Amino acid sequence: MTIFDIIAVLLGLSAAFGFINHRFLKLPHTIGLVVMALASSGVVVLIDLVFPALGIAPTATAVLSQIDFTQTVMNGMLSVLLFAGAVHVNFDELASKKWVIGLLATVGLLMSTALVAVAMWLIFSLFGVPIPFVWALVLGALISPTDPVAVLGILKTVPIPASLKAKIAGESLFNDGVGVVVFTVILAVAAGGENVSIGEVAELFFVEAGGGALLGIGAGYLAYLAMRSIDEHNLEVLITLALVLGTYSIALHLEISGPLAVVIAGLFIGNHGARFAMSEKTRTHVFQFWEISDEIFNSVLFLLIGLEVLVVSFRPDLVGIALLAIPIVLVARWISVGIPISALKFGGQFSDGAITILTWGGLRGGISVALALSLPDNQYKAPILTITYAVVVFSIIFQGMTMKWVVARFIKKND
Repeated sequence: MTIFDIIAVLLGLSAAFGFINHRFLKLPHTIGLVVMALASSGVVVLIDLVFPALGIAPTATAVLSQIDFTQTVMNGMLSVLLFAGAVHVNFDELASKKWVIGLLATVGLLMSTALVAVAMWLIFSLFGVPIPFVWALVLGALISPTDPVAVLGILKTVPIPASLKAKIAGESLFNDGVGVVVFTVILAVAAGGENVSIGEVAELFFVEAGGGALLGIGAGYLAYLAMRSIDEHNLEVLITLALVLGTYSIALHLEISGPLAVVIAGLFIGNHGARFAMSEKTRTHVFQFWEISDEIFNSVLFLLIGLEVLVVSFRPDLVGIALLAIPIVLVARWISVGIPISALKFGGQFSDGAITILTWGGLRGGISVALALSLPDNQYKAPILTITYAVVVFSIIFQGMTMKWVVARFIKKND
């Protein structure tokens, strides 16, 4: 199949599944797509077992195998989705929560990475599937960041006070960028072994994160200057699209953080740019364009998450470990959220339910799967991928579907 054929199939399935979900299942759009894609994958496997001569499963697998999930997500869709999410975030609300967002996106992320690594390293050993601790850290690094695509998608369907929403959205946007950097650093250590020094690790981290932030500020400012000098909504939409793709492409070539770059550029254009560089007509068109782009790319991404089960190699002997990994990741999330919030709670900024909601609302998504698929082929990739997929599916379906109930149960008016 050609690239055009594959895109046509993905968009067609997204539209068909979305229609069926809207008319009959009535689940949140992204959750419905994952559920239906997983169900369809199961049906394909079942038909292949009963009627192997039809060759349905091999055909579907062959089509999906032509899609490099890691490249598609990390080097393509992610830039659009992160910018689309960031451009709609209120920077003033984000800035007012800068300390908690900063702590959760850095200290909390590193804490979760370490907690998951220690617990899973012990679990692997108990089940007779020992892996080096550094590879347990790799697992912790790729599963700890909350996925902004999944999180922001759920926030659209759940009524949450602006204060708490800013914390959840801000953390997911920034800990995703930081998480990819942490994953890159730890993977370099795991792959390089003793040849990687602490100085090299620190340099890699600061170059990736700092370079991405500077690129985002610089590119966003240039786009702002261009948009401020004209008043033509179609051209200004084009400028924002060029900003996203160009910034992310440059970041990839410079080997700095593309996610951080487009998030910062998105915040700049969505706030300062919207106020001082856009007319009312331009604002309407720019925000509508990115809202539609977000819906389309979101739909395809969550469809792919459900369909990837056909091409991901799972090991049946790892089912027990994968099931244990789900509560381990949740407990690690609860601790890594609870400690920073408790440290900042003296000012009365948080309700008693904030920790629970931030914990349960920390969804994992396609980014974790993409990072797991990007691992080098060795004996540790299969167990890490199996566990990652189990955690992601549980997170999207069960956490996503029960988020509204959790908010209604634990929210306090003073948050």
